[in-house]
Amino acid sequence: MNAALEIQLIAALTAAGCAIPGVFLLLRKMSMVSDSITHTILLGIVLAFFAADDLSSPFLLVGAAIMGPVTVWLTELLTKTKLVSEDSATGIVFPLLFSIAVILITKYAGTAHLDTDSVLLGELAFAPFDRMVVFGLDIGAKGLYISGGLLIINITFVSVFFKELQVVSFDPVLAAVMGFSPTLIHYSLMTAASLTAVGAFEAVGSVLVTAFMIAPAAAAYLITDDLKKMLFIAVGIGAVSGVLGYHTAMLLEVSIAGCMACWTGLFFLGAFLYSLAVKKVKTGRLKKLKKII
Repeated sequence: MNAALEIQLIAALTAAGCAIPGVFLLLRKMSMVSDSITHTILLGIVLAFFAADDLSSPFLLVGAAIMGPVTVWLTELLTKTKLVSEDSATGIVFPLLFSIAVILITKYAGTAHLDTDSVLLGELAFAPFDRMVVFGLDIGAKGLYISGGLLIINITFVSVFFKELQVVSFDPVLAAVMGFSPTLIHYSLMTAASLTAVGAFEAVGSVLVTAFMIAPAAAAYLITDDLKKMLFIAVGIGAVSGVLGYHTAMLLEVSIAGCMACWTGLFFLGAFLYSLAVKKVKTGRLKKLKKII
């Protein structure tokens, strides 16, 4: 498999994996949580690195995954005081935790390969150079297996808990009456979003993770009210944006991640214009009906 195809597959799988939790974050009006998590997981990675002193240690993944729900918990803790709004709490918590991580890297991990620029922007062009080798056999880019694994985990999670996620997203009170635990589902979703962000940011960076999580979900939300269709449309938009973004970047000789993020924005714009057109048609039909009546 050549490098160009591997890059496109990694981007498409990553985008699809990000879009799934992104739909539920959007429905729960927690879109900016994705941006928050993709930044604060760096602190989890740094702290785990200090504990394990090994950049290849699985504890880095664990530390990053834990930091996502911790970020949400701290944000909610501030919000519950009624002294600050939820968006203000988000704007306080994630810059604070991210800044602490940057300071710790600068002060104590200057010689380690912990690059804040790669966390923010990623570099898909280098993804094919990080190979998965099993018993001396090269079986492809490591990013393919990470992004594919995350997609399978998210599909499994949503398939198993679809009813619970649906009810909790639209009516948490009804979920509690039906015997579901809104808190448990909430933090399970946050953990899934954290794992997705952790697995994706090394290749695509936190900025593109946020774009893949929210823009396809927002576009799908404008196109359909059916949750299952929304998930499929969001996954499709994310995957296609990844592929088109790569070819656009090659054509213009510019940033791959930047082009992919731009395509998610263009798809959202198209969905927005479509939604406006449908609304205008419905309004026109309603006016005609009133005249007839």
